[in-house]
Amino acid sequence: MYKKMLIPTDGSDFSRTAALAGVEFARQLKAEIIGVFVAPEFPYPIYVDVLPVTYMSDPDYQQSMQRAGESYLKHVQDAAHAAGLTFNSKVVFSDLTAKAIVHTAEETHCDLIFMGSHGRSGWGQLLLGSVTAKVLSSCEIPVLVHRIKKNTN
Repeated sequence: MYKKMLIPTDGSDFSRTAALAGVEFARQLKAEIIGVFVAPEFPYPIYVDVLPVTYMSDPDYQQSMQRAGESYLKHVQDAAHAAGLTFNSKVVFSDLTAKAIVHTAEETHCDLIFMGSHGRSGWGQLLLGSVTAKVLSSCEIPVLVHRIKKNTN
């Protein structure tokens, strides 16, 4: 069936829950997992000539986001390895998160994208998170959306 799955995460609790469900699904299929974190591009200031002393440089920002992405993906990696699955990960820089997810899936030859119905935006969206909706509308690869149940406690 599916041999290679892309599992995106944004580090939120919703996304982590979906990613772990994706690992369990991959375990049942014995599929390889590619984890991806899409970091926003470096936010260049409007007035470059008058940078505050504490403003982070582009290389510092890249390193910081790389570390953050790796820490978010580590949870997925640990679960994948515990399930005996092959896992690789990527941290991608883009302000177009959905497009970067689709591109990464295509570039790594994934045959399924497994993602949560919501991420950082949480329950602010009525039906689906905006990134999930954009991936669904722009992707030719099958997308399995894991509906995250709202805790009613």
